[in-house]
Amino acid sequence: MAEEHYLELSENPVQFEHASSVNNVFFDEANKQVFAVRSGGATGVVVKGPDDKSSVAFRMDDKGEVKCIKFSIGNKILAVQRTSKSVDFINFIPDYPHTEFTQECKTKNASVLGFCWTSWNEIVFITDQGIEFYQVFPDKRSLKLLKSQSINVNWYQYCPETAVILLSTTVQGNVLQPFAFRNGTMTRMTKFEIELPVVPKPAKLTLSERDIAMATIYGQLYVMYLKHHSRTVNSPGAEVVLYHLPREGACKKSHVLKLNTTGKFALNIVDNLIVVHHQSSQTSLIFDTRLKEPDCAVNTHQPVLPARSIHPYRIPLSGTRPGQNSPGFI
Repeated sequence: MAEEHYLELSENPVQFEHASSVNNVFFDEANKQVFAVRSGGATGVVVKGPDDKSSVAFRMDDKGEVKCIKFSIGNKILAVQRTSKSVDFINFIPDYPHTEFTQECKTKNASVLGFCWTSWNEIVFITDQGIEFYQVFPDKRSLKLLKSQSINVNWYQYCPETAVILLSTTVQGNVLQPFAFRNGTMTRMTKFEIELPVVPKPAKLTLSERDIAMATIYGQLYVMYLKHHSRTVNSPGAEVVLYHLPREGACKKSHVLKLNTTGKFALNIVDNLIVVHHQSSQTSLIFDTRLKEPDCAVNTHQPVLPARSIHPYRIPLSGTRPGQNSPGFI
């Protein structure tokens, strides 16, 4: 890698048909799979992952617009959400019936915001009124409700590495309620509050799911909050605030990453380093939470290196000869 770049993209990008009026594209963070759904699945669904072995292609009956689509772990069961009331399932296990079966959410008048697979046969429905934890029986083409919890939900985030779901609650959205899932059990963890830079009056939804991410860093689960500030003399710009979320006990603010600029950002974790991408400057900042004061409750971090762009990359066009490339993009 050239000295003027810290980061480079994979040499094997996942290529798929772009979103259009006849093709919807979905990304499943848990399995790292891209779904290209043509005409509601009637003319084909193509699933691609980080390697060729995870690629799958099939057809579905067009039963309406697909809102969400994900495989369970190991591509054993496909879940498809087409309405705000139910989720459809299709077996991909050999010798099992492939006929679709459906599960409606149990809570009356609730709308399904989405769902998360927590194992190959366990799934969580997140509704605007709470969560419902199910076990799926592919041989019987049915589901069993294991546990549910009523709570007003604005939006949710899921960390597949730890099987923790984070629910945004209250009018402002800044009280977060985590739930952990393991071996058929659902555990309600300690809720916590994100400190907002400005409290709106009257109260309204202020904390967006775009500003929250979860990640495992050095073996610990963190909730990362992208805190926007207008750049002034007293405030140098946006920050990323890290809250340490243990399995037991209270969630505590532990790190603040100073971005020293404003604008739109995206977050990645690479080898336990936090990489913050800044859209307008097309540069990335790198932070290391291990570089901290030993006895400090909340550590403030500056980037460990100057901001740099990702190494330029050229993606070959399908059907072109070797060496005949299209312009790269980031």
